[in-house]
Amino acid sequence: MPNLPVSEHSPALHGRLTLVLLTHNRPAFVRRALQYYATLDCQVLVVDSSTTSNAEIAGQFPDADYHYVPQFSYRALAAKLKYAVQQVETPFMVFAADDDFALHDGLASALTFLEQHPDYGLCHGYSLMYQAQADAVSYYRRDRKVQEDYAYDSGRARALAYMGQYLPTLYAVTRTGLIRDWLAQVADDISFEWLEISQVFWLLASAKARVLPIPYVVRELNYLQSEHGSDVLGVLRRPDQTSVAAREAFAERLANVPSFAEHDPAQRHGAVLDCFDAMSECLSSGRSLGLELIVESRWKDAFKPPQRLFEPTQYVEMPFYNQAFFDQLTAIEFLIHAKPAGRLQLSQLEGVWTRQEMLLKGHANDVAETVIERLWKAMDCSVFNRRVVEQLVLRLSEVDETEACELLQAWAARLHSVDIRDNLETFATMPSGRLMSWLEARSPAPAQGQAITQYLQSQAATPQIGILLLDLDNDMEKLQVTLDSLVEGHYTAFKITVFTTGEPPVATTVLNTLHFVKVTKALYIDKLNQIARQSSCDWLILAEVGDQFTAAGLARAALELLKAPDCRAVAADEIHRQHDGSLKAVFRPGFNLDLLQSVPALMARHWLIRRDVLVGAGGYSANFSQALEFDLLLRIIETGGMGWLAHLDEPLLICSAVPLEENVHERQTLIRHLTTRGYQAAVTSESPGTYRIDYRHSARPLVSVILPCQDNLAQLQATLESLRLRTRYNRYEVLVVDNASQGPDMLHWLDHNTQPAGRVRVLKSEQPISLAALYNAASQQAQGEFLVLLDSDAEVVNPNWIESLLNHALRPEVGVVGAKLIDASGQVTQAGLILSQRAGVLPAFSGAANGDHGYLQRLIVDQNYSAVSATCLMIGKALFESVGGLEDNLFASALSDVDLCLKVSQAGQLIVWTPYVQVVHPGSVAQPAQTLFSLQRKWPGNFAHDLAYNQNLSQLGGSFALGDAAAIDWAPLLG
Repeated sequence: MPNLPVSEHSPALHGRLTLVLLTHNRPAFVRRALQYYATLDCQVLVVDSSTTSNAEIAGQFPDADYHYVPQFSYRALAAKLKYAVQQVETPFMVFAADDDFALHDGLASALTFLEQHPDYGLCHGYSLMYQAQADAVSYYRRDRKVQEDYAYDSGRARALAYMGQYLPTLYAVTRTGLIRDWLAQVADDISFEWLEISQVFWLLASAKARVLPIPYVVRELNYLQSEHGSDVLGVLRRPDQTSVAAREAFAERLANVPSFAEHDPAQRHGAVLDCFDAMSECLSSGRSLGLELIVESRWKDAFKPPQRLFEPTQYVEMPFYNQAFFDQLTAIEFLIHAKPAGRLQLSQLEGVWTRQEMLLKGHANDVAETVIERLWKAMDCSVFNRRVVEQLVLRLSEVDETEACELLQAWAARLHSVDIRDNLETFATMPSGRLMSWLEARSPAPAQGQAITQYLQSQAATPQIGILLLDLDNDMEKLQVTLDSLVEGHYTAFKITVFTTGEPPVATTVLNTLHFVKVTKALYIDKLNQIARQSSCDWLILAEVGDQFTAAGLARAALELLKAPDCRAVAADEIHRQHDGSLKAVFRPGFNLDLLQSVPALMARHWLIRRDVLVGAGGYSANFSQALEFDLLLRIIETGGMGWLAHLDEPLLICSAVPLEENVHERQTLIRHLTTRGYQAAVTSESPGTYRIDYRHSARPLVSVILPCQDNLAQLQATLESLRLRTRYNRYEVLVVDNASQGPDMLHWLDHNTQPAGRVRVLKSEQPISLAALYNAASQQAQGEFLVLLDSDAEVVNPNWIESLLNHALRPEVGVVGAKLIDASGQVTQAGLILSQRAGVLPAFSGAANGDHGYLQRLIVDQNYSAVSATCLMIGKALFESVGGLEDNLFASALSDVDLCLKVSQAGQLIVWTPYVQVVHPGSVAQPAQTLFSLQRKWPGNFAHDLAYNQNLSQLGGSFALGDAAAIDWAPLLG
């Protein structure tokens, strides 16, 4: 297909017009814009205020005059415009946004009009809006038909008429002197709103204007939903005193426009306010600006032009409905697809490019036909991926597909002419691209693969893994995907049983490596259990056709299992394919009872279970067919406890994500399990796919809240007030423990609030001691069965906070319960603590919004952590004493709460963090170097591998971000 021109001719505008391209932190947009304007014969001035220079752009587009101006912030648009205008030497200029496409013919027509009409100051045409998607571009009518000639002699009349049917003027072709005059009147730090208002008023009050009945610019859809959050209508209409005063003051400044000189000051000021009112009424009524979808254009075939679907209402009075304009749109669409840049477009392309990268990967059993078939599938995803096109050209040339090859060669050449930077570079920065690179690094090198095979073959008891593969939709193509992944892996001691609703392709028995079992969708679970009982394999895993086993996963699992003969079941990590094709890592923590119960869809899939343990627990239950693995795991816990339920920090599978949604079988088996454990619990779901358990304890023990203080009366009083107002539970006491305060106000308060028989008791230390020692001393005086360690600068939020802590603390397997810490604005400051050898003790999810769900939903559900903060921590008094309380020697200054949690965990008790107790607190973690060193030396294993975290995640922060790509160290596993 020939490269379509942007316009029918390339008007000679050099020396007459300068196009000023404005950009900020959007290099992809500006490269695409410069590609588009490369055939426009005028000066192009790039003014780039990005935080990082994009100077290489100047090398790629030598005809553009590139200016890097980081001194102008994103908000300082006026100062940036002033700088730009100083560089312009032509009599006419036009500003251009980096995401818009000013039509070459439209610019030429506007310029010609102004040259022929010297009493006019600006000229433009009509705008069409676009929104780019992965394989489509949607077009919206923004501009309505307006009065097109503003030739009144009166500046007031021009401004009033234009602002009464307002179309933005910033991107109009304008006389350079007029722009300079306008910018001289505005401050460098003027807001976006007043900059826009002042420009349209000043230009129209100063000169005549023309709107030509032509297509002028194709603009990205961001005007009515501004990226910088401007609200012109609000500025013009808000009735509050501050806004009214701002309008009055700005009107006073604009009233100095020279064309208003013949009026007295009061008239000038009133005329400006009249213009403000006209513009306000125009915007509120939608008289001249709207947003209506008129065309959707899809480009899915390299051999055909885009296919356009027109909406029923077509505004034929607008100048867009003609072939010449649609030819220009075709050229613009090609650039949009070949050089994608928009956020929505790139977010959709992530899944498209991921599918294409997966299809580009070769397989050991490939032949020319299978490779070409996959490449055509990749082309079906998007025809604008140059690597896919070039690979297909190469393969087609090898099989003598001449006609298709030549057509694709022309398409590849067209892509290459604009796509200097391969999209693979962009994909590599996306989450899916980073994850694929990370996964690739895990694959053993050939020599390592050979060493793994030899080592496993040399072992007398190499674990044999049975793969129970569900094919309930009789999908042989998906089955082949799974089988290919197993063949290409580095582990061969497996047997596969395919439970298919179709006719088995061959007759097999349980003795075969690949065995087919005919089932129905209604009656396949009995067959699963039958095969499990008959299997000679040591371990079993349930999967579905289409799941892909990673190259290293099973091999590493087998090597680890060799060293853990008592292990009963193992959860591994996995990669989830989202509905759109993108990938998301599911890197789980170590065995985490509360997280398993809270989010079973994410935590209960694809466990490796020892065959005798699976059979001994009764196998899979047909009563819970929609929660087979979750129900089985709960019964394994019931029959054998939580011992030797392990986790492997290695993804075994790439599989389809399960939607988080209401699952009756998950809820039912969870209630069944809790009943078996002796609870009459209630299970609710506050977010689809997640569960909250109310254990409904009958006990109502006395709780002692310990509040340390030292000359911080205001904070202490605020905390006590929050306890008084926001504590529904009535069986509690408060121990205010003073650490030798000296301030007179503090001492006076302490002396007058010493009430031995009241709810609040004051305990005093005459000499300053460590915080740990202070808590320990107070615990001896506490009368409660449970202690709450609470910072005196922490304010509780929810009235049921004590009940929510007791909900877990009364469970026999739980030792410590911690809370969610937030700041006054609702931002999370701490959601549990993460232990890292490299970074120390990290507050989990610090900086997240309180409403975020977090990684694996972990910000909104109960779960187990290695440690929680003493900012708000509940522990049984007897347990506190049995583990020696807080260590007040090594950890006197800090981190004694972490040490306490690790001691409790060592004693066999769980540490629970709950989001249902929220406390306002900064959440920072003090960790002096020597104290941290002592803690890491005391608990080396916990810091080397925090079981509540995952070794594949970044160890430098508590954000649950993907760690750096790194190869597996196989040597220790082969020794």
